[in-house]
Order: sequence, then structure tokens, then C-alpha cells
Amino acid sequence: MTKRTIRVGNAPCSWGVIENVAGDRSAYTRVLDEMRQAGYEGTELGDWGFLPPEPSRLRTELAARQLELIGAWVSVSLHDPQFHSASEAAALRTARLVAEVGGASALIVLGDNPYSDPVRTREAGRIGREQGLSEEQWNIFVAGANRVARAVLEATGLRCVFHPHIGTWIETPEETERLLSLTDPTCLGLCLDTGHIRFGGGDPLVSLRHYHDRVWLVHFKDHDPRVAEQSRRLQWNALESIAHGIFCELGQGDIDFPAIVQQLQEHSYCGWIVVEQDILPGMGSPFESARRNREYLRALGL
Repeated sequence: MTKRTIRVGNAPCSWGVIENVAGDRSAYTRVLDEMRQAGYEGTELGDWGFLPPEPSRLRTELAARQLELIGAWVSVSLHDPQFHSASEAAALRTARLVAEVGGASALIVLGDNPYSDPVRTREAGRIGREQGLSEEQWNIFVAGANRVARAVLEATGLRCVFHPHIGTWIETPEETERLLSLTDPTCLGLCLDTGHIRFGGGDPLVSLRHYHDRVWLVHFKDHDPRVAEQSRRLQWNALESIAHGIFCELGQGDIDFPAIVQQLQEHSYCGWIVVEQDILPGMGSPFESARRNREYLRALGL
């Protein structure tokens, strides 16, 4: 395997279009233009409605910039059975669009609805066992995850990956391990997000070693240990930590990206690396940040 089999994309969240946060949602053409100018080959869909939801229009916009559709995040609420049907419907709506535009290799990224639980949002980065799901909730959560992933596969042929994320019910290494051990490996893999794993108390290299056969998508996000220490000392919530730069530009934090790239190659990973530089309003120039991140990855041979 050569390094060229790993492709590099980006996502609208790097331009401030991020779950449950009001960013600039009007200028999708500028985002796509800048993404291509910065040297990326593909994009995720972003929040539903940011990029055109009409397949022909979306296909035209991406083709004009030689960008591929990698996949799409879908927020799901699985700890309560009353939300399973709506979560499945949201995933299927997105999956039908992604399958038509992105093709059979695209992925649906399932993630617990971020920042919807006040305790998990407030305690992000310092979650204890007592703040986790109950046994009954775990059973419900796993049933919901399997239900959604199987429905997507049956209806569209696409596989799903689950994204552990700060400020949600699946954040810590223990929660990730339990979810993967109880879900269907034929249709639900792992989106390995280096920054969220690190701030959630894990080590992305360890996660990659343990779950390499379930890692179908990788998000590159760095982690600033100084901000993490401040966050825990000052008890910032998840969004405050992001606003203070917990997820710094690649190469500026404590994630060992060269080792991760090497391990991906050793495990013959041939999917996408998606750069996610979470940008909130007022945090700087998304284009310049995307360009610097791409230059950093080029220096790693990507």
C-alpha cells in the first residue's frame, strides 16, 4: 500500500457550520471554493440544508470543483426509545442523498445529538461513570444504533460509522468500547476522531490499534493540552472549550499524527482522512486555517 490510497477531505464545520451553532450558512459556494483552493479532494455534507439537498444540484456543485462527497453527519437521539423512529428517518433522508451523490463508498456518520444533555455538555472532558447511561439506557441506545445502521444499509447500501463526541452520551474510551462491543460490525463502524477521543480521556493511537477493523472513517483534529487543563480547572462546558481552542490546528497540540498516519498505513487503511478544524464565529480565518492544515498533512506525505 502507498500513502496515496489515503485521501484528504474537509468539512463545513471548518468554516463555522457546526452542529447546533449558528455560523455562516448562506455562502456554501464560498466554502466549497475555498475548500478546493486549499487542496482538499472531498467534503462531508455538513448540517442538513447547508449544501444543496437536491441530488442533481449538489452533484453539479461538487463536480465543478472536483470534490467528492465523503459522507454526512446525522444527529441521533438513541438513549430514549421515543426518538428512535425520528433518528432513523433523519438518517435515511440523509443517506438517500449521500448514496445518490457520493456513491456506494460514502458513509453516514451517526453521532449522539451534541450538547442536548446539560450534564454531559457541562462536564465534557471530565465525564465519570456516574454521569453515564444506566443499564436500561445502554440496552435502548444499542438497540437504536443497530436499528438505524441496519435501516440505512438495507435502504441505501451505505454503511454507518459512530462518532464519539464531547458533550454527548458517547464520549469516553469506556463508552466507545462498550458501544462497539454491542453493535453490529457488519453495518456500524467507528469514526475515529482524534481530538474528541483525546479530550474525552482516550488515546487515538490506542483506539486505532484496538478497533482498526472497525475504523472506516478518520477525522483529524488536534488537541491543545493547555486548554484542556484550563477547561478542567475552570470547569468550562463543551462549547466553551471549543471556543477557547481545545481543538487547535494540526501539529499545534499533542496528537501524534505521524504515528497515526503510519499505523493507518500498516493496517492498510484506504479511506478518507477528514480535517475538522472546529471554527466558531470570531475564531479566525477558516480558509487560512484549512490551508495550513493541508500543508501540514502534505509534510506527512498525504
